[in-house]
Amino acid sequence: MTAPDLVRAARMKTVVIIPLGASEQHGPHLPTQVDWRLAYEISKRAAQQMRSPFSALVTPAIPFGMSEHHMSLGGTLTLNYAAMSAVVGCVVRSVARHGFRRIFVMNGHGGNIAALETIITELTVELQLPLAAGTYWHIAEASIADILTQQERVLHACEAETSMLQALSPETVKPLKKTFRTPLVPGLSAIPGVNPGIYRWQQLGTRSRQGLIGEAWAASPDKGHRLLQAIANDVAQALSVPALWDAPI
Repeated sequence: MTAPDLVRAARMKTVVIIPLGASEQHGPHLPTQVDWRLAYEISKRAAQQMRSPFSALVTPAIPFGMSEHHMSLGGTLTLNYAAMSAVVGCVVRSVARHGFRRIFVMNGHGGNIAALETIITELTVELQLPLAAGTYWHIAEASIADILTQQERVLHACEAETSMLQALSPETVKPLKKTFRTPLVPGLSAIPGVNPGIYRWQQLGTRSRQGLIGEAWAASPDKGHRLLQAIANDVAQALSVPALWDAPI
């Protein structure tokens, strides 16, 4: 779109979706683009399905996130909190300065979640706008669980992410092996025997030498197409609820 097109769009009930992801290792079979690519693709598909009275625009994806826990496995670019806060803040402020009042950050990387909630809180207070953010697998949790067969939710380089990349760009996915699996250890620390309410940071490489969590071997392009459609629909429905944007700050 041209700048004049965007100026006109700002006068309408337009939701601006900012995809946020990461560039990091995704096991022996997936490219490093997974998180930002999925955030972007889901954002585009959701924007196309937005329901009246809202329409939606999608910015280019922010391809970097907080990925320190993947650094030991190679193939990773990471931001620290200050850098991610600055980048997301600059993009959100730019959109707001052009007159858009409904701004949503679509997250596609687990390592961003805690920081993003703080960033959005701080920006909401600063800008006095009904800013919102969400992670696609939280928004579409039930739909994802209905489609997957070997795990209940999105993990990392897993049945879900592998399936969606197979659907989007099959040439980027290497042949799958039955050994492409690492069972999930539940709990905030993901350490066997530790109280699940306790959080402790670890490199992902201490949990999986392959750099994946979940059942990647069970992926299929059909699951990927169904996941992308279902997730985009759930996101579009969520962003089309007037209360999300009209409730007081």
